[in-house]
This record gives sequence, C-alpha cells and structure tokens, in this order.
Amino acid sequence: LAARPAPLPFQPALAAGAMLAALAAGLGMYFLAFGLRPDLGAAWGLVAVQAKTVIPALLSVCAIWLALRSSRPGASVTLWPLAVPAALAAALFVPQVGGAGVARLSDLADSTAFACLLSIIPLSVLPLLAGVAMLRDAAPTRPVLTGTLLGIAAGAGVAAGYALHCVEDAPMFFVFWYGLGIAVAGGFGGWLGHRILRW
Repeated sequence: LAARPAPLPFQPALAAGAMLAALAAGLGMYFLAFGLRPDLGAAWGLVAVQAKTVIPALLSVCAIWLALRSSRPGASVTLWPLAVPAALAAALFVPQVGGAGVARLSDLADSTAFACLLSIIPLSVLPLLAGVAMLRDAAPTRPVLTGTLLGIAAGAGVAAGYALHCVEDAPMFFVFWYGLGIAVAGGFGGWLGHRILRW
C-alpha cells in the first residue's frame, strides 16, 4: 500500500460540475427535440410559472450540497434545507386541495401527466449516474442517503428545466407530478447508492 501512488483528492466542485454538465446535455437535447413553451416570455410574469421552475431549482441546489457533505466521513448532515422548497411547494398545493372541486381535481389527471413523468424520470438518469460515478472517489458512510440526495438533485434539476417546456401551470398539477418524478429519481438514487457507493 505504501508503494502505491496517493489517490487523487476528492473534488466536490468537479462532482457537481459533472452532474450539471450531464443535466444540461440531457435538457439541451430535449429542448432541441420538443422546444420551450411558445408563450414562455409572456407566461413568466405569472407566479405559478416562476414557482414551478424556481422551487425545484432550489431543491436541486440544496440536495446536491447535502449530497456532497454526506460524502465526507464525519461531516454533519441535517436535512432541514430541503424543508424550504418543500414548504414553498406545500404553500401552493395545500390551499388548492382545501378548496378543490371536481374541476380543480381534474388538474391531477391532465393528459400531459404521464408525459411529464416520462420526461423527468429518464432525463434524471444521466446526471444521477454522473454524480454516483464521481462520488465513488469520495467516502460516503451513508451511501443510501447520499444516493437518495443525488437522485433528488438530479430529478429536481430536470424538473426545473422541464418546466420551461411544460404548459400546465396549475400548482396542483406540477407540485404533484413533478414531486412524484423527483421522488422516483430519489428512490433510484438510493438504490444506486446502496449498490455502488458502499465500501
């Protein structure tokens, strides 16, 4: 062991950059194929349209930061930063559920719901794999937690980008379906963490 060259030090910025590059590549190809929503400029003035991009982007930043912290043995990891975007999403979702009528509940069953999931989940795979590959050079002592956070970061980042294409602006729709896609990505990340990141 003493004769072997010293391992390269783990570089968190490089890991985050790899995930961001994979995320940008996947979303770039998606936008080339399907484009942005045609009325994005005009719609951006609506709070709901801003929220469905800003909230998942904030969640992604918090999750990747926590994932990188969890990759260091002995580092304290508190998950409360994830509560901030979750609370913002709940503030949009809960009032609509409380006053939901049949028409409002139909937002959950919109015809684009599965298109939403079939976009967010597959596009999350590449940045998640990039993050897991980079964090194999770290030393996470809680691999399932680290992998789950990486999955949340990837899924939320994709959701923030996908929101620029999606024309469904009802908070009941995007909080539920984006949240479901992010949760699936997080679960897949936890599984990958258990399989790949443990040591």
